Amino acid sequence: MIATPFTPIASLLGGALIGLSAVLLMWATGRIAGVSGIAARLFPPYEDREFAGRLAFVAGLVAAPILVRIVSGSLPAQTIAAGTPLLIVAGLLTGFGAVWGSGCTSGHGVCGLSRLSLRSLVATVTFMAAGIATVFLMRHWG
Repeated sequence: MIATPFTPIASLLGGALIGLSAVLLMWATGRIAGVSGIAARLFPPYEDREFAGRLAFVAGLVAAPILVRIVSGSLPAQTIAAGTPLLIVAGLLTGFGAVWGSGCTSGHGVCGLSRLSLRSLVATVTFMAAGIATVFLMRHWG
């Protein structure tokens, strides 16, 4: 098992930036920062006046690690122990879950819980339990 170092300051800053970005998006557009919904509406038939904002949001997600590399000179080491077929299945299941659950972790876990949404509480408990169970099974029986 590979242990990940505990980084409370970086984690706190990351969480604060996620919360701040969700608040700023809500303030500027009145929209929830649900990443799956924003990304899904980049494709037809969702061509409207908010398209440029959604594109900028997703471009920022892609640009952030590049900016970290430019500023710091390096990126944290990332290793993925899964093969391509498993990553494809995981991506499809995640996308299916986001559509089926009417939102993703950012929409329900960050924005929905902060609005005291019961639906978001149920969704967040469900995907956290599924994630915990998956990690347990993969580490102990995989």
